[in-house]
Amino acid sequence: MSCCRRLVNIVTPATRSCFIPVLRIAVVKMPSLISQLSLSSTNATPTKMPVQPLSLTEAQTRAMWRAADAVCFDVDSTVCMDEAIDELARFAGRDKEVADLTAKAMKGGMTFREALIKRLDLIQPDIAMVETYIRENPPRLSPGIEELVGQLHARNTAVYLVSGGFQSIIAPVATELSIPHENIYANQLKFYFNGSYAGFNENQPTSYQDGKARVIEYLKKKFGYHRVVMVGDGATDLAACPPADAFIGYGGNQIREKVRAAAPWFVESFDELVQELRKE
Repeated sequence: MSCCRRLVNIVTPATRSCFIPVLRIAVVKMPSLISQLSLSSTNATPTKMPVQPLSLTEAQTRAMWRAADAVCFDVDSTVCMDEAIDELARFAGRDKEVADLTAKAMKGGMTFREALIKRLDLIQPDIAMVETYIRENPPRLSPGIEELVGQLHARNTAVYLVSGGFQSIIAPVATELSIPHENIYANQLKFYFNGSYAGFNENQPTSYQDGKARVIEYLKKKFGYHRVVMVGDGATDLAACPPADAFIGYGGNQIREKVRAAAPWFVESFDELVQELRKE
């Protein structure tokens, strides 16, 4: 392989000041989550999480929310007002084609992973594009999320961002919310040494339909959490419970009717969650 085709990874910036730190793949260590979840042997055929009905009532979900020792938030259309991959597609001038693919995926025409691959192949996000996008598009946080995360931190509740989006784009979101970057569980873009797009890290569990469930299962095993609440707007968020102990549907930006119908507690404002925490 020639020098210009060597791979580099975009990794989550922990303490570096640049937008997107780039390291040669030979010296990049993948996040410990990959090895600890032992995904290397299951990449081709992802594990199917058992589908179980949500058994908690709204009252029980509210009680679980007040007692949570960890909260996992979806990012796109939940913590943030938009869908990052759609915004990146618009930035690249490929929004119509990507929107068509998204619509097909929503109708069950392809898996989450297939849709992710096809959308990125259309966008071809090279490193210069991603750097410029991040610089010119600061996070559009959903109203009330800063206060909510602040309340959770004040209660010593662990907060995680679990997303099918990309670590490099989510990192500024975490920074604004004072969430440690190691608490981001999302996909990683890859680039050739010359900066051109080279795909994404297919070992990341969040590239699969059941990826959020896998992450929560891992967090519970690693940290011993007993009351994990997942908050999100989409079907993959809903499917993360179980192993999450409770699910709260969020419709402040997009209302997914299937999610609203299935969620025991569905909110359209983060203020509802803040007020519930204040009941104690």
